[in-house]
Amino acid sequence: MNYKRKPVFTLHRATPALAGLLLAVASAPTFADRGDTSFLAARDAYRNGERVRLARQVEALQGHPLQAWAEYWSLRLKLDDGDASGVPDYLARHANAYLAEKLRADWLRALGKKADWDAFRRELPALVLPDAEINCYAGLASNQSETVRPLWISGQDLPQACEQLVDQLVATGGLGVDEVWQRVRRLFEAKRVGAARNAAAYLPASAGWDGRGLESIAQAPARHLDKLPAGWDAKRGGREVALFAVQRLARSEPQEAAKRLLRIEAHFSDEERAYGWGQIAMQAAQRHLPEALGWHDKTAATTLSEDQLAWQARAALRAGDWGAVRRVIAAMPPALAAQPDWIYWQGRALAAAGRADEARANYLKISGQPNFYGNLADEELGRHIDVPARAAPPSADEVAMAAANPGFQRALALMRTDMRIEGVREWVWSLRGMDDRALLAAAEFAERNEVWDRAINTADRTRAQHNYSLRYIAPFSDQVRPKADRLALDNGWVYGLMRQESRFVMNAKSSVGAKGLMQLMPATAKWVAKKINLTNFHPNRVTEMDTNVTLGTHYMKMVLDSLDNHPVLASAAYNAGPGRARRWRADQPLEGAIYAETIPFSETRDYVKKVMSNAVYYNALFEGRPQSLKVRLGTIRARGQGENGVEQLP
Repeated sequence: MNYKRKPVFTLHRATPALAGLLLAVASAPTFADRGDTSFLAARDAYRNGERVRLARQVEALQGHPLQAWAEYWSLRLKLDDGDASGVPDYLARHANAYLAEKLRADWLRALGKKADWDAFRRELPALVLPDAEINCYAGLASNQSETVRPLWISGQDLPQACEQLVDQLVATGGLGVDEVWQRVRRLFEAKRVGAARNAAAYLPASAGWDGRGLESIAQAPARHLDKLPAGWDAKRGGREVALFAVQRLARSEPQEAAKRLLRIEAHFSDEERAYGWGQIAMQAAQRHLPEALGWHDKTAATTLSEDQLAWQARAALRAGDWGAVRRVIAAMPPALAAQPDWIYWQGRALAAAGRADEARANYLKISGQPNFYGNLADEELGRHIDVPARAAPPSADEVAMAAANPGFQRALALMRTDMRIEGVREWVWSLRGMDDRALLAAAEFAERNEVWDRAINTADRTRAQHNYSLRYIAPFSDQVRPKADRLALDNGWVYGLMRQESRFVMNAKSSVGAKGLMQLMPATAKWVAKKINLTNFHPNRVTEMDTNVTLGTHYMKMVLDSLDNHPVLASAAYNAGPGRARRWRADQPLEGAIYAETIPFSETRDYVKKVMSNAVYYNALFEGRPQSLKVRLGTIRARGQGENGVEQLP
C-alpha cells in the first residue's frame, strides 16, 4: 500500500457544476489565512463575555468556514442574557447542522429554566439527541414525573430539572423506599458518599437512617464491623450502613470482608445478605481469588447487577467451570446476554457440554463481525480472518461532494485551530444518514487531508461496501516499519497498538498525561530514552513522530521480552503496567482469550482485545493472506514462567 499524501481532489475529473463549487471551496480561507486569527479572537471574546468584540469578529469572519461558530457564540451569550432573538433565524439557516442541534439544546434549557412550556414543547421535537437535563424538562413540561425513574435508579448525577421531577415523584408516592435504597447503594459503590447521603434524605424517618460518620466508616470499615453499635440491626438504616462497611472492606480485602459478613449475616434479610455477598464476590473475582465462585453461590441472579453477573461469568471462565459459565450467561438480562462476548462464551460453554449444534448457532450470530469475538466465532466455524473485497474507489465527484460538505469544512478548520473535540463532533454529526458510497468518499477525503482518526472512524461505519485499507490505515510506514523490523517486532501488532492508542493523532494527549502516537507517559519516555542512549532527548520531543515511535517501539520490545514474548501480556503491560500484567496470570496455563476477558480493568480489557484484533487485520493487509486470532492469542503460561525483569520496567 502507498500511504503518500494525495491531492484532496482533482478539478479536471469533476463535473462542471462540481468544479465550480470546488473552486469556491478552494478559494475559502485556509490554514494560513487571517480568518483563523479572527476566529481565535472570537473564541477569546466569547470566553471572556466580550459581546462587542465578538460582534466585530463575526463580521470579520464573513465567508470563513467557522463563521457559524462565531455566530453561535454570539447567540449563546444573548441567551445567557435572556434574549432569544436571532435563534430561530440561525436554526433555519443551519438546519440539520451540528451547531443547530447544539443551539437548539441551549435554547430548550433556557426555556425549561423559565418554565416556558409552550415554547419548549414547540421546539423539542426538532432536537435529535436530548440529554438527561432536557429529558427531565420534557417530563416537567408534560407532567410525567415517571420519566426520571431510570436516571434515579442508575445512580447518575441528577441535574436540577431532574431533582424537581424526583420531588414530584416522592410527593405523589411514586418513589418507593426500596428505590431510594437502590440509589444509595449505587452511590456508595461509586464512592460518592455525599451524594448517597443526599439521596437518603428521601427516606422516611422509620428507616432508621443515620448518615453521620460515613466518611470515617469508609476509611476504617473493618473497625466499624468489629464494633457495631447496640441495636444496629433493628432498622434497615443500620443494616445498610453495615453493608456499606462490608462493601468498602471488600474493595481492599475481600477475604476479611467475608469473615466479618459471615459473623453477622443472620441479622440481614435474604436480599440484604445476597447483596453483601455479591459485593464481596465481585471484588474477589476481579482479584482472581479462588473463593469468588463459592461466594457467588451465596447470591441470587436477581440481586446482582450486570457488572456482578459479568464477573461471576469471568470467575467461572478463570476456573474452567464451563457449566457455571453456561448457567450464569443464561441468567443474564437479555440485553447483556446478547453482547458479542457473552454470545461467544456461551457458545464455548455449549460446545464443552457436547451441544455442538447450539454452539454453532451462537457463533453464527456474531460471525463476520470485525471485532475480537466476531473473529473468534469465525475461527470456531472454521474460517480464518481476512479482509473483505475492497469496494470501488470513490469517484472524483464523490470526493468533491465530501470536500464541499460544510460540516467537514468546519471540522477541519476546528482541528487546525486546536479545537479537535469540537471538530470531531462536527465530523461525526455530518456523517448522519450517509450511505456506504458517501462514507467511503468522506473517509478518502479525511485520508487525503491526513486526518487519520476520521478516516478510520468513517470507514468503520460502512455496512456492505468496505475499504479496510482505510479502516486499518497505516500512515508513517517509512518511519514505523523499519523501526519495528530492527527490533523484530510484528508490524501488525505495532500498528494495532498505535491505532488503539492514538488513532494516529500525533499530538494526542490523554487525561493522565500520555502523549503522542504511542501515548507515552513522560516518566516512561524518559526511562526508555536513557535505557537506549537516545541522544538529544528532551521531554518536549515526545510528541514528535520519530522520537515517539522510537521510544514506543523500544518499550514494546522491552515488555514483550520480559513477559514470555507473548503479545497479549505485552499489550496488557503497555496499557496497565508490566507488574499488573504479570499479577493477572494464573497458577496454571490459561487460554489467551480467557486472560484477556478476565483483566480486572475495563479499559485494559477492552484495549487488549482491540489491539489483538487490529493486529490480525493489519497483518492480513500487510501479508495479503488470511490470519488466525486464536494462534496469536495462544496460551498464557503459568505465573512466573518466561518472565524476565518485569518488575524493573516502568
